[in-house]
Amino acid sequence: MPGTGKDIVSPPLCAHCGEACITQGIILEDKFFCCEGCKMVYRIINQNGLCSYYDLNAAPGITQSVKVREDKFAFLDNEKIADRLISFKDEKQTHITFYLPQMHCSSCLYLLENLARLNPAVISSTVNFTRKEAEVIFLHHNTSLRKIAELLTAIGYEPYISLNDLKQTRPVIDRSTIFQLGVAGFCFGNTMLLSFPEYLGVDAGEEGLRNIFRWANLVLSLPVFFYSALPFYQSSWKSLKHGFLNIDAPIALAVMITFVRSLWEVISGSGGGYFDSMSGIVFFMLAGRLLQDRTYRQLSFERDYSSYFPIAVSVMKEGKEMPTLLPEIKINDTLLIHNEELIPADGILTRGKAFIDYSFVTGESLPVRKEVGEMVYAGGKQTAGNIEILTVKAVAQSYLTQLWNRHDRAPEKAKSFVHQVSKYFTLVVFTIATVSAVYWQIHDPAKIWPAVTAVFIIACPCALLLANSFTNGHILRILVRNRFYLRKAGIIEDVSKVTHIVFDKTGTLTSPGEQTISYDGTPLTATQKAQIAALASCSNHPLSKAIVKHLGLTAGNLTVQGFVEKPGEGIEGFINDAWIKIGSPASSSSSSEKKGTSVYVSIENKTMGCFRFSNRYRDFVPSLLKQLQKTYSLSVISGDNAFEEENLRRLAGKKSALLFHQKPEDKLNYIQSLQKKGERVMMIGDGLNDAGALQQSDTGIAVSEQTNNFTPASDGIIAADQLEWLDRFIRLCRINRKIVIASFILSIVYNIIGLYFAVQGTLSPLIAAILMPSSSLSIVLLTFGASNGAAAALKLK
Repeated sequence: MPGTGKDIVSPPLCAHCGEACITQGIILEDKFFCCEGCKMVYRIINQNGLCSYYDLNAAPGITQSVKVREDKFAFLDNEKIADRLISFKDEKQTHITFYLPQMHCSSCLYLLENLARLNPAVISSTVNFTRKEAEVIFLHHNTSLRKIAELLTAIGYEPYISLNDLKQTRPVIDRSTIFQLGVAGFCFGNTMLLSFPEYLGVDAGEEGLRNIFRWANLVLSLPVFFYSALPFYQSSWKSLKHGFLNIDAPIALAVMITFVRSLWEVISGSGGGYFDSMSGIVFFMLAGRLLQDRTYRQLSFERDYSSYFPIAVSVMKEGKEMPTLLPEIKINDTLLIHNEELIPADGILTRGKAFIDYSFVTGESLPVRKEVGEMVYAGGKQTAGNIEILTVKAVAQSYLTQLWNRHDRAPEKAKSFVHQVSKYFTLVVFTIATVSAVYWQIHDPAKIWPAVTAVFIIACPCALLLANSFTNGHILRILVRNRFYLRKAGIIEDVSKVTHIVFDKTGTLTSPGEQTISYDGTPLTATQKAQIAALASCSNHPLSKAIVKHLGLTAGNLTVQGFVEKPGEGIEGFINDAWIKIGSPASSSSSSEKKGTSVYVSIENKTMGCFRFSNRYRDFVPSLLKQLQKTYSLSVISGDNAFEEENLRRLAGKKSALLFHQKPEDKLNYIQSLQKKGERVMMIGDGLNDAGALQQSDTGIAVSEQTNNFTPASDGIIAADQLEWLDRFIRLCRINRKIVIASFILSIVYNIIGLYFAVQGTLSPLIAAILMPSSSLSIVLLTFGASNGAAAALKLK
């Protein structure tokens, strides 16, 4: 490239966060830092003897280039707010749990659990790494909640405190199923042990001992019948009240009949009953249910707007900032919105120049400029200085909140085919029992009771439920290993029925924060590139950051003087005595339908050229869309402009539908139109603007760069880098159904064998004890082997 500047030098990496140091003047102990913030964090950690933080992982910190304003957590000094956040407080200490989304490695764990060495008033700090939470216990007479939050922020772990924290208690893990399973397992094992005399037969002289064992089995069966089996009774009763016979109904009936018959046999002295079989049914059913319900509790699939809003905002009263809870904001209040803060209510801009990032609300990939007197809407993030707005709507009535109020329009999910099969299964069992009763009424009335009850005992659909529960549990476990998290097991079947996949473009198919950049104009020297990068690094504007990342160069020690950032217009300053401007010919970035986004560069008032921006698609998108086209209909919808249409058409294929300028309600309406045509729609999106469409679709999947990041309400969450394997995940869900059907066929074989003895009224406890566990164990082994075999065939973890 022409030019006589200095040689291109790869910039050193920040000792704290690992990012490139565009300017090399920030040094401490021979270590380079990308910004003063990273340098300060390093100094704090080093002074407190915690440098093992840097030994555990290379450059484990989070960049501190975006400075947090000093009074950001001033609202925590308000006792009314603080009292609603803390989990415990007595005369000496306070307990508080913070959500820290920056937590990502063992170094984070080390530093956060040594918080007491940074502030002696901290008694302890306990980290829940999977939930990205830290519970801090501190002496409130020696420090304050605000100072704890500011300490965490100073070391790179700014607490995320949202409006949702005020109204939502922390979830308590329901351990009742574990206790019920434990009771059932204990009683099942001991009942089997005490039933051996019944299986093997005893001498007449030991009749008394056998009776003791029978009554002991009865006592052991009571907690199983009245406590462990309770979930099946409750589920059956609820389904019957709604006029639907679910899979739990015949199981509950089988448990009741087995218990009643066994109780009658023990009391009458005619036999030992089937307490072991009853306990086994309950134990295996609960085990399957527990396995199926093992989703990651740290993920949240149900969210509302309050998860995104700050807990408080600054309201201007008599010229002073007053931290105010969001629910207390009234119409005509003047809100002070700081740089990088979310706008919590619709209002009119009254002071300052707004450059608002609406990407999470509308899907537009670039910030929008607003002038005084224009409307600004909740959910946008101010990216260029402070502004003031006059609220015209309450928080709960803003445009943003309307995006969440779509659940009443969402279609009712179809019932699982397992429940449909169970209905017919129950009818067949009743038919067999009736035929048996009629037959024995004619030939031997004394066998009616033994035959009919034996039919219900042996023909329990537990094998079908086991097949479904264990298969779903194994499939969920495989999906979780591959970072695809479903809200519940029933979603597996919904995924398997998908016929049409709708993708959001911005942030889903494209990489957020990354763009393809090309330079058009007079060739730049290496020195000029370094100067431009140095100037751009002084700004937090998304386009400035993109230019810095694109250039990634340094030409030695560069100093920026006279830096000026004009919100919505551009930046300028002296670098080594060269006057440089970055913006447009009129000092403002421009965007058009045909040319996309361009940022112009001038040196000494001479326009050199411009950087052109276009979306950067994830590396795997071409192969993903090519593979999906073979099986599914595809659509791509975006709130962005149509600049990418030609490129996207090449990727998505000629038959795919491409829609641009789509508002949230347009996306939802499009999903509805597909469903009216009989399509089973999977919607894949990442932003708040996709919330309505995600809920309306048959299966809504939210894409997240980090699984603990906030995502819209959805049926599932998929890690962004795992979207590449979407086709394999859908195929695995389809295989799930085939495994369940194969297991059901196997269970039918066991049922036929058992019914052969049952209808004759000759079902002995020994036969029941063999058939029930062997049936259950066979299905467990089949589902485990088939599920893992399918995952291996699809090359999944």
